[in-house]
Amino acid sequence: MRTRYLLLAPLALLAAPAAAQPDPAARVDSIFAAWNMAESPGCAVGVSRNGRTVLSRAYGSANLEHGIPNTPSTVFEAGSVSKQFTAAAIVRLAQQGKLSLDDDVRRYVPEVPDYGTPITLRHLLNHTSGLRDWGSVVQLAGWPRGTRIHTHAHALDVISRQRSLNFTPGTEYSYSNSGYNLLAIVVDRVSGMSFAEFSRRELFEPLGMTRTEWRDDFTRVVKDRATAYALDDGAWHLRMPFENVHGNGGLLTTVEDLLRWNQALDSGAVAGLGLETRGVLSNGRQIDYALGLVVGEFRGLRQVSHGGATAGYRAYLARYPDTGVSVALLCNAANANPGLATRTAALFMADRLGPEGGPAPVPPVAVEPAELERRPGLYRSRRTGEPLRLVMADGKLRTGGGTELVPVGPATFRFGSSPTRVEFVEATPVQVRIVYPDGDTVMYEPAAAADTSATHLATYTGEYRSDEAEATYTVAVVNGGLVLRMRPDMAIRLSPAYADAFSGPGGSIVRFIRGADGRVQAFTIGTDRVRELRFDRTGG
Repeated sequence: MRTRYLLLAPLALLAAPAAAQPDPAARVDSIFAAWNMAESPGCAVGVSRNGRTVLSRAYGSANLEHGIPNTPSTVFEAGSVSKQFTAAAIVRLAQQGKLSLDDDVRRYVPEVPDYGTPITLRHLLNHTSGLRDWGSVVQLAGWPRGTRIHTHAHALDVISRQRSLNFTPGTEYSYSNSGYNLLAIVVDRVSGMSFAEFSRRELFEPLGMTRTEWRDDFTRVVKDRATAYALDDGAWHLRMPFENVHGNGGLLTTVEDLLRWNQALDSGAVAGLGLETRGVLSNGRQIDYALGLVVGEFRGLRQVSHGGATAGYRAYLARYPDTGVSVALLCNAANANPGLATRTAALFMADRLGPEGGPAPVPPVAVEPAELERRPGLYRSRRTGEPLRLVMADGKLRTGGGTELVPVGPATFRFGSSPTRVEFVEATPVQVRIVYPDGDTVMYEPAAAADTSATHLATYTGEYRSDEAEATYTVAVVNGGLVLRMRPDMAIRLSPAYADAFSGPGGSIVRFIRGADGRVQAFTIGTDRVRELRFDRTGG
């Protein structure tokens, strides 16, 4: 078994008798037991209380080829935990009077298209800009992140080619790395120095974060950096971020430095940043996302946090201001779960935590079978085109995936045991409204069934091109089903969703567009972070 690396504040943790206060370190070891071996990558974890480190521990190997162990001083990549530092750099420039968070991004980056409605820096910070995620666009072009050496120039080029937004700025929340790459570019142009250098001078050095820097050159040698891995068919394989984009992610750091950062935010050492200021949509609804941080709750306690994932790295950083506890987790294994961090933090504030699982779900009510039986049908989201199929199974209303819709009112259901509501709107025709716990509401309308006959499928075949993605797909019928092909060897099998629409991998949706003559002219692809990316049929 790998020797563990440990730093404990003896007075804080060992003063009480073991029977009254079990040693948290031993319990942390049990949480990370699956990673406590030399044959696998692992994690480093740190906990502080009121600015004092009370636990610092590491498990597994930083490099499997050379047998180098992880330590609390090992450098990992922090994924999207990095976003709060980008936000802090922008706010620092605002404090210096060099910009305003409500400035139009085109004032500094005119390469961003003019969509007729300003996209402000605040929109970028809150993920309410409507900008498509550039990484999702290049993935649709056959080059997922990590398969090409992407730079900020590449990211900006992709963003500059997009002819439409996912939604009108300020009306919705949708996570998009594009915003944070643009913010890093803004810092470059406004400060007169590189984003990495500005961050070092204004944030890292003043706070003593001596092991923290941006991965703006992935070829640079970084002392004590852990190699990232992913498990594939039972064996570990390298999964490193071979790209130079940063600001959205790309922070190289240690758990020790991340705890210093959290303490600076708690103590006011970086005063006036206001990173916990949550976004507000144009309809007045407040969202959980603030400036590079998520403000929410954990078992009744206020939680300020962010997770991260880049290539095979995983990260989580959280503060619990009511208790003074902070936790930092950095891992070099793609299957490490951020829940490792919250389980660790819970050991140090057990006396303040509410029950697990949150509030009890709304109790069900009795509904006549005939009432349930008129609810099944096929619907599509007005927002994204996502299909929703409702069926009767075993006398219960369920989604096509099997989740029960539990009746809590005459026309209102909860989605399984979650607080998400499904409401039937008695219009003509009947529509479905899904209301999420944060208040977000999505309407679904009836959809006609797909025609899967050979004759109909043949109407979709042909070549389609998108200048926005700089990509060409060929649609073909293979073994009675529709397939999207891209050179040299990409083949994506589609499943019928509803009329002229098909489901692809990862929840993607492909919708074919017909002209007035009924002939297919184009199709659009929608994913979690890109809506209606259009591919036009070529060849007339």
